[in-house]
Amino acid sequence: MSVIGEFFGGVGLLGRGLRLWATSPRLMLLGAVPALVVGAVFAAALVGVGLAADDLARTLTPFADGWPEWSRTLVRLGGALAVAALAVLLAVVAFTAVTLLVGDPFYERIWRRVEEREGDPPADVDRGFWRGLARSAGDSLRLLLATAGVGVLLFVGGFVPVLGQTVVPVLGALTGGWFLAVELTGYAFDARGRSLAERRRGLAVNRARTLGLGTATYLLFFVPLGAVLVMPAAVAAATLLAREVTTGPTTTGPTTTGPSTAGPSTAGQVTPSPRDDYHPRA
Repeated sequence: MSVIGEFFGGVGLLGRGLRLWATSPRLMLLGAVPALVVGAVFAAALVGVGLAADDLARTLTPFADGWPEWSRTLVRLGGALAVAALAVLLAVVAFTAVTLLVGDPFYERIWRRVEEREGDPPADVDRGFWRGLARSAGDSLRLLLATAGVGVLLFVGGFVPVLGQTVVPVLGALTGGWFLAVELTGYAFDARGRSLAERRRGLAVNRARTLGLGTATYLLFFVPLGAVLVMPAAVAAATLLAREVTTGPTTTGPTTTGPSTAGPSTAGQVTPSPRDDYHPRA
């Protein structure tokens, strides 16, 4: 399949996740509650950053004080947009991480429901609440730091006239989508004994599909109440993506393809098998 086809295949996974609102509305409502609470806090913070964006841009561009008005205005407009874009990128990824931590019991139920419906779910592994929380928080912090590193580069690019207002926002959406997808697939990969590094490598082989799901989720977060409605669906869609990466393409219903070899091993490694080697989706 072409790269474009794979990208829109990832978008289609989010569509399958959104259909759970029709088939499991009570479960999805439970998943929407943490997103609503955390989203309200982050929205207020983003409003504050937006109000301060002009002042921050002036502070960051003292070199433009003596420039002609038109060029000074252009550079500082780009700076204000760069500040806002960096804040949004970090806020979206941080919002996802915090929401998953706050709503962990609800999102775990959504993940498990999808696994059971698709068939051949991984075995339940009791790692303990605090141990699991610490691992999730550690992975989220690492992803947030990586996002910040890329975000700073995009932030600098935002000061470049024209390029900063055209190419950089697109790269920002793709970057945010990638990190969102890595964050959201945590349940399915953790249940199969995969580390964060293994998760990223597996998704990288299926990069176009991963970007399709993540970017669509990222953009829908900007629709009013979009994050609240999309968050539980994105967890479901990310589960489908993780299943494709680790065990091959999923179908729209339960499958009977034989015993799974994707269960967790004793050392966090998975025994290699023809179904579990991170090959791209056919």
